[in-house]
Amino acid sequence: MRAKNLCVLALGAGLAVAGGRPSAAATICVNPAGTGGCEASIGAAVTRATAGDTIEVAAGTYAEAVTIAKSLSLIGADPTTTIINARGLGAGIYVDGIDPPHLSGVVISGFTVENSNYEGILVANASSVTVWNNRVLDNDRKVNITKGTCPGLSVNETSEGDDCGEGIHLMGADHSIVARNLVHGNSGGILLSDDTAAAHDNLILDNNVNNNAIDCGITLASHPPAAITGASKSLGVFLNTVAGNVSTKNGLNLPGAGAGVGLFASVPGAATYSNVVINNTLTDNGLPGVTMHSHTPGQVLTNNVIIGNTISGNAADTEDAATSGPTGINVYGVSPASGTIITGNVISDETIDLAVKTPATVAAHLNSFLGTNTGVANLGTGLVDAAQNWWGCAGGPGASGCSSASGSKLVTAPALTAAP
Repeated sequence: MRAKNLCVLALGAGLAVAGGRPSAAATICVNPAGTGGCEASIGAAVTRATAGDTIEVAAGTYAEAVTIAKSLSLIGADPTTTIINARGLGAGIYVDGIDPPHLSGVVISGFTVENSNYEGILVANASSVTVWNNRVLDNDRKVNITKGTCPGLSVNETSEGDDCGEGIHLMGADHSIVARNLVHGNSGGILLSDDTAAAHDNLILDNNVNNNAIDCGITLASHPPAAITGASKSLGVFLNTVAGNVSTKNGLNLPGAGAGVGLFASVPGAATYSNVVINNTLTDNGLPGVTMHSHTPGQVLTNNVIIGNTISGNAADTEDAATSGPTGINVYGVSPASGTIITGNVISDETIDLAVKTPATVAAHLNSFLGTNTGVANLGTGLVDAAQNWWGCAGGPGASGCSSASGSKLVTAPALTAAP
């Protein structure tokens, strides 16, 4: 499929960071015994390394949390046997582009990262970071679901107190790749946020994100700014691509908590825009397969594109964005979610395939609405242009055997007479 071809290109681009190291770059080895001139801990190898070096880590279990603040490649022998067990510690791997600033060119591959108090892998204010072929399991151990708190979490993480930052977190990162990882058993899966800087031009590709209990599988969320950046910080989560991922059974332990992919703006001034969600499989999550939320005026949730996803068996949305039943895609915007394009998606096993509630025009074309009840529900005041869709039979919406349409300011004709 197209996403697989993208994967080859994307991973090649990410690994080129390592391939372009200066000729003097060294390789440092790590094994649990520290034999043969190798270090016994990953942290010691990082301390010894200089910019451009590669650290090769042998199979074994390393009871530590690793901080990387220099350009290097950290390569495990095999993600099933090379284990960073950060039990009782902070993020399993922390790529620190805050202090010192302007970090770029880090590769992390070949590890299981597990049992940390907070994120399995946290990338902050760094560019051109590639995180691929890892297993990120059972992190966010400090989260208190009952209280919705995460004791000891960094004050720089302004809106993660209820989930401890999730499995993999790109915070203020840009031009980075998260690909082919298994993200399982954390509070949430993969998070892109702008707490400390804008998060833009990142690629989330071909990951398997499942059974993360209390949050979304993949989240793009604009948050309040951290104090370290000052009041002039420009919020923004934009120009990111979420492609070819499987996001399933997330957010099931906390009702109303977990979309397959969520695009959110949290406060006035927050901005999540011009992102692409393409060719993902989004099933059996605790919120709609794709969930878009803007809850107050003064937020930006514009020009996002949802293309070619396979969506089924997800739950209803909740609270002010509530839908009346299980929903494939929900576009909820108190601020106008203008420029939203929804095309080429196949949605089944939902009560409402597409729900829209926003004072802006939303375009939905060439989709297959295969749910048993409502193909499109316009719950708001904006226009939904839903012409040229397949409603499950040749008769169009409302015909016997077809999905229906509901709400005013809704265009459904002409309808497709065959599946696109």
